[in-house]
Amino acid sequence: MGIKYRKSYKFAVKSSVFITLFSTLLLLLLQYLFFNINMLFTATFTLLFFAFSFFVLQYRVERFIYRRIQKIYKEVSILDESVLRSQPVTTDMQTLMYEVNKFASEKKIEIESLKVQEEYRREFIGNVAHELKTPLFTVQGYVSTLLSGVKDKAIRTKYLERADKGIERLIDIVSDLDMITKLESNELKLNKQTFDIVELFQNVFDLLEMKADKKDITLMFDKDHYRAMYVNGDREKINQVLLNLIDNSIKYGKNNGTTEVSIEGLTDKKLLIRITDNGYGIEKKHIPRLFERFYRTDASRSRDIGGSGLGLSIVKHIIEAHDKHIYVESKVGVGSELL
Repeated sequence: MGIKYRKSYKFAVKSSVFITLFSTLLLLLLQYLFFNINMLFTATFTLLFFAFSFFVLQYRVERFIYRRIQKIYKEVSILDESVLRSQPVTTDMQTLMYEVNKFASEKKIEIESLKVQEEYRREFIGNVAHELKTPLFTVQGYVSTLLSGVKDKAIRTKYLERADKGIERLIDIVSDLDMITKLESNELKLNKQTFDIVELFQNVFDLLEMKADKKDITLMFDKDHYRAMYVNGDREKINQVLLNLIDNSIKYGKNNGTTEVSIEGLTDKKLLIRITDNGYGIEKKHIPRLFERFYRTDASRSRDIGGSGLGLSIVKHIIEAHDKHIYVESKVGVGSELL
């Protein structure tokens, strides 16, 4: 399908008026000097000369200028035909410059967006490779040692247990990646039901109590202070969210610290949940990227602690799948608060 053109006659009309006006004045001057002024002849000359000038100029403009405009549009439309073929193309130069500048601005934004996406893709692939490489090499090292012939049964058992932990970490990473992919593509359906969020918090605290005791971290949540608060959502997924958040608070918290949970009823259908700790805190520059896959504020320290590096990303996707939001406030040396 060819490009439709919306022609402009401004240039030809204005130019013809100026040329005709000059020619008419010149004709009147010559008639005044050498002949008698004949108004009928002058009017006829003016109309015919204007018509002749207009058609010559319009033809020449279309022939030499518009053909070049057509070439510009054809070359640009190769990049994105849907942008330029959706409506007739103007040959008015001012409108043309506006459209070309608009097109260039849109493409500049697209290019910058693609650069950001490419940088994110490279970083993501590098992080995935690193996260998979560490447990793989661990498993490979222990298996190779066992194959070389370790006679001591206790050492063999210890190496097998460590290799098993490496495999478990690989399984966790793959499972978490699979869940994120399904959440992003809406393939993972939520099994929504009504449940007591206070009871769910208590269950999570019960599960993580021993882990918190190892670091003398106090989990502050007194069920007696809250009446039953019922919410509608996927209980299993919300349980995973609470486990990830409180587990992170314990893992990255200070010894003898606290992790406190509070629930506020904003409206009959909306709750505000706060999870606050007095841990090391997060630098402000890290907060915008905190929920990215594999993003770590302190890579070496985080990997020593363990985890797939996908926990907070999963939290964000599950909460957004429920049409809710999560926010982080943190200050280094003071602690963090998630809402």
